[in-house]
Amino acid sequence: MLDRRLFLKLGGAGLAAALASSRVAFASAPTDKRFIFVFLRGGLDGLHALVPYADADYRRLRPSLALGRDAVLDLDGYFGLHDALGPLMPLWRAGELAFVPAATTRYRNRSHFDGQNLLENGTARPRGARDGWLNRAILGLNGGDDRLALSLGPAVPLILQGAAPVQAWSNEQLPDLNDDFLERLAIVYRDDPLFHAALTGATGMTEPDMSDDAPTNDNFLISSRAAADILRAPQGPRIGVLELGGWDTHNGQPYRLRRLFERLSQGLLALREGLGPVWSETVVMVASEFGRTAAENGNRGTDHGTGGLAMLAGGAVRGGQVAGDWPGLSPRALFEERDVLAVNAYEAIFKALLIGHMGLDPAYAERVVFPESRALEPFTGLLRA
Repeated sequence: MLDRRLFLKLGGAGLAAALASSRVAFASAPTDKRFIFVFLRGGLDGLHALVPYADADYRRLRPSLALGRDAVLDLDGYFGLHDALGPLMPLWRAGELAFVPAATTRYRNRSHFDGQNLLENGTARPRGARDGWLNRAILGLNGGDDRLALSLGPAVPLILQGAAPVQAWSNEQLPDLNDDFLERLAIVYRDDPLFHAALTGATGMTEPDMSDDAPTNDNFLISSRAAADILRAPQGPRIGVLELGGWDTHNGQPYRLRRLFERLSQGLLALREGLGPVWSETVVMVASEFGRTAAENGNRGTDHGTGGLAMLAGGAVRGGQVAGDWPGLSPRALFEERDVLAVNAYEAIFKALLIGHMGLDPAYAERVVFPESRALEPFTGLLRA
């Protein structure tokens, strides 16, 4: 394990050299392409990140949460980007950032555990496989003989578990407590005045002004820098998985998502900077297990929903576009009269990236990686020719 203090003192080639002498063993990679998946656990509210400010029904559904034209960074006259994601606008202008709204897996029942399991196992149902689709893809790319993939975090996620060996890197310090955990702790201690008051404030339920003393939560940034340095190495792994939690915003959503968007932006820019020249061969996909309700709830938040958002960044992305279909937010268009209708499938995006970017055999992708998704054609138009 690389010491965190040593990591903070190193950069670029220095970190790569330290990793070479540590427990991280470099792979004999079969491709120069890089793929990084960033899993936002908790259910990202896509309508607060990629804002359909010009949709007449948007403000009707969110009278207190809706963001107007003057509060977002316009992308195409209909969608705008939340200003806390503003640091990513240079990627958009460079054609290295794209969005796919109204997107999710084939899961529709709004359980975090089941939704995450289905996204990671690659079947059409929770617990449909005991290994992860990305691990199965690795076996198809190099037979599992080399360590092609890298997990960054305290544990290897299901998406990377399976027969193919995977490298792992973790920041030495204990993980930061995210808002989801603090919110649940506040419920446990709701009858204790002292603890309940402290924990309620910590979760942002009352949206205190904490601009000067908000927790730094630098684990994601540190992991992003480590991922870039390791994946940049000529004989290093080519696939990485990072996670960022805290997206279950049932309350205090404006404040909580602003902080999370800032962290996400910092991490993605750290990947771009750290990968250097291999950024041009890279695709980073950001996704969550599902989206959230189209309408706000009574606590300045949103509840578990369906259609969410996929973000794609990288020099290999054909960016500067909001891709896929968009159903709108009219009452008739909503799924079960409450959710953004999911008309774009994550699995179709995954297949496009594995086949078109990483070079996976299409028949193998259909037969082994996503065995129940033959009806879903690979999502076209997201990759540079």
